[in-house]
Amino acid sequence: MYIGAIADDFTGATDLATALRERGLRTAVVVGDHDIPPGHDAAVVALKSRTAPVDEAVSTSVRAADRLLAAGARRLYVKYCSTFDSTDAGNIGPVLDAVTARAGVDRTVVVPTFPANGRTVREGRLYVGDVLLEDSSMRHHPLTPMTKSRLRDILAPQTAATLTEIDLSTVRAGIDTLRSSIDSSPAGYLIVDAVTDDDLAAIAAATAHLRVLSGGAALAAGIDVPAGTSPGPFPTVEAGRLVVCGSASSATRAQIAHALAHGAHGRRIDLDAAISRPAVEIAALAEWVRALPVGALPLVYSVGDPADVRARDGGIAAAVEHVLSALVDHLVRAGDVHRVVVAGGETSGAVVQALGVETLEIGRQLAPGVCWSAGVTASGTAVALVLKSGNFGADDLFTAAWEAIA
Repeated sequence: MYIGAIADDFTGATDLATALRERGLRTAVVVGDHDIPPGHDAAVVALKSRTAPVDEAVSTSVRAADRLLAAGARRLYVKYCSTFDSTDAGNIGPVLDAVTARAGVDRTVVVPTFPANGRTVREGRLYVGDVLLEDSSMRHHPLTPMTKSRLRDILAPQTAATLTEIDLSTVRAGIDTLRSSIDSSPAGYLIVDAVTDDDLAAIAAATAHLRVLSGGAALAAGIDVPAGTSPGPFPTVEAGRLVVCGSASSATRAQIAHALAHGAHGRRIDLDAAISRPAVEIAALAEWVRALPVGALPLVYSVGDPADVRARDGGIAAAVEHVLSALVDHLVRAGDVHRVVVAGGETSGAVVQALGVETLEIGRQLAPGVCWSAGVTASGTAVALVLKSGNFGADDLFTAAWEAIA
């Protein structure tokens, strides 16, 4: 295995796996503690550790690293969100500490940049589009409110490791200069500026000797891979489609609006019922899906426009995840649905776990960080899934995705 990766959520795992597949690697996403499948050039272990307690995040990440190394992974990759979702008591630093120690290395880079989705790092500060991270909508994230933009300031409370910033001029001075800077810096974590895909390609080339990398998915697009590799064919999956949206992001709301304006049939979850009578709400949603005309596109969502947004506390978020994941599982078991687009990282994790999928084969890219994947449920049903971060994808994603597996 050329590379083994650890992702802190399910959409992040498919995000990274998409980049690796685009490099020509046959790539699988492995759910949680399941076995690493043989015959792959790359494997990404999908965890639900982004907002888990630190001890849990570290232990699951170390178990994943051990399994990847035992499966023959030459290099390890710690994948986190390109908006560096974390808190002062968060998990990125402790996980990096544990994985680098397990691999026996004294340094790695920190590179969340993802230019295609507007995430860049300049002077050590993370930008979302043209604004600092702390001034973006991430400032109001219900679980990981990002009130700082300098990556060193975010990591400092999480780790005792030395944090060094490598500026853009060094990145653009040439691969040899950049590698020399990386090797001569103090042991610890090297926060590297990057604004463009060319910057990321330079960083990937300059870090080819490092056994551990860390970053968003875009850094993987520049990794040099063995000659002659190629991804395998995408499995055939029966018809029957569904879109479920647990995300309240503006991008997902725009995708919902576009789909509804172009023929999709939409139904918003009754949030009060989801909390107080979840079984009744799940049954009602399933009955609604089945009553639609053959070939219709059903779209079930929790937030359609800003007026729908209410305080997304843990209870409401958990209720939405439960209703949507149980709905998908019910319809798949009944044979009504085999192809599902899921919007939202937490919702994606809940759906995959409800289905009992152990491994996902990565297929065609639909947008930066978004792809089709295929797996088999615990009941033996083949399914195709798009696991989409709330902020990713063009407005027409929900209507255009199906053409890629037609």
